[in-house]
Amino acid sequence: MDIKEIQNLIKFVAKSGASEVKLEMEDVKITIRTGSDKTETTIVQAAPMQQAVPMQQVAAPQNVAPQTETPATDDKADANLITIKSPIIGTFYRKPAPEKPNFVEVGSEINVGDTVCVIEAMKLFNEIESEVSGKIVKVLVDDSSPVEFDQPLFLVDPS
Repeated sequence: MDIKEIQNLIKFVAKSGASEVKLEMEDVKITIRTGSDKTETTIVQAAPMQQAVPMQQVAAPQNVAPQTETPATDDKADANLITIKSPIIGTFYRKPAPEKPNFVEVGSEINVGDTVCVIEAMKLFNEIESEVSGKIVKVLVDDSSPVEFDQPLFLVDPS
């Protein structure tokens, strides 16, 4: 089992909503546990250490990937901005229905509790509410695209 297969398995389990999956093969034993806060993956391999090192790197790209999608802008300008992040894995939608207007646009003023987007997970549409007040500076995700847990969605200027 190579790294790509393991990464695909992790993504599949996270999207399926299963709380725990165990997979045992001849020389590999994988346990994937998901929870509301994080996904935990344990990989045990009865092979030489040279092959075990790449397997341990599977978790690192998941934690790094959402951060690399943040745009490379001036650090001074972003220092006072607050990021609204995805609380769940799913599909990001900017509007409540195809014929309706977007919840927020760049420049929109938002308050605590305002709905900023919808994330579909397992055929359930979850309204994502703002935890901050301010002005939307940037939308970081395209409409109808998949999002990961803790992936940045919006940049908000609280001033």
